[in-house]
Amino acid sequence: MGGDDKDGYYCSICGGIPPDRIKTKMIPVDGKDTGIDQLDWILSEVKKLNLASDAAITGELLKRTMALNYVPTKKKEAYGAALLAEYRKFLQESG
Repeated sequence: MGGDDKDGYYCSICGGIPPDRIKTKMIPVDGKDTGIDQLDWILSEVKKLNLASDAAITGELLKRTMALNYVPTKKKEAYGAALLAEYRKFLQESG
């Protein structure tokens, strides 16, 4: 791995993101595995809000996801459903 905190980290072989720095997780969106960058952070931040309604939770999940990832307008509803399902799994696993 090349680089440092000042210059940023990069793979010294290919120049891309080093494998240990990748924070992208795959979730099924509309039947296709889709990478969501910083998903664990997104889920934990929304959990801190202690929201009760699915609509509010989905809105916050989408807001954070769209700030860090490309979400096609036509697939926004599918992303919201997939993120909500992932959020529910996250809550069960984290207790």
